[in-house]
Amino acid sequence: AVETLKTFEKKDSRVKSAAATNLSFLYYLENELAQATDYADLAVNSDRYNPAALTNKGNTIFANGDYEKAAEFYKEALRNDSSCTEALYNLGLSYKKLNRIDEALDCFLKLHAILRNNAQVLHQIANIYEAMDDPNQAIDWLMQLISVVPTDPRVLSKLGKLYDNEGDKSQAFHYYYESYRHFPSNIEVIEWLGAYYID
Repeated sequence: AVETLKTFEKKDSRVKSAAATNLSFLYYLENELAQATDYADLAVNSDRYNPAALTNKGNTIFANGDYEKAAEFYKEALRNDSSCTEALYNLGLSYKKLNRIDEALDCFLKLHAILRNNAQVLHQIANIYEAMDDPNQAIDWLMQLISVVPTDPRVLSKLGKLYDNEGDKSQAFHYYYESYRHFPSNIEVIEWLGAYYID
């Protein structure tokens, strides 16, 4: 794939930008950030209005820990294409890293309106509500998530933990037991179940 894409580097700016965008993403997936950054720069310089190129550039900056600057690239990508879901998702992650929780929540709620049953979006919203100390909202969103991924042991144990914190032992037991059923090697879940049976 890399060799094929490199043959397009000498074409006109649109083709060059598309090829460089894909190369940047491939190198990013391989965790070769220097190469990913070089191709992200080439893609953006070839076509400043390419939302995928701007998103990739933001991703390389995000990976280096500069969340504020990464957010600027994601916002620029969204100005060029308001339906760029990758930029919106990553903008939400940037805001989470910057502890701008309300803005992060806003991004993920907008995404939820576009991608109704996306497990990652549902998880992020639940996670934000948990960070905001709103366990009832977190539980509601996790219940939606369970309807999409009913056998995810981490989501099930998270529900168990939230119900346990709320003092609802029977619901906590139900979700911890379901989590154990799907993944019987989680020590925290085993410990909780053991303590529950002792009680």
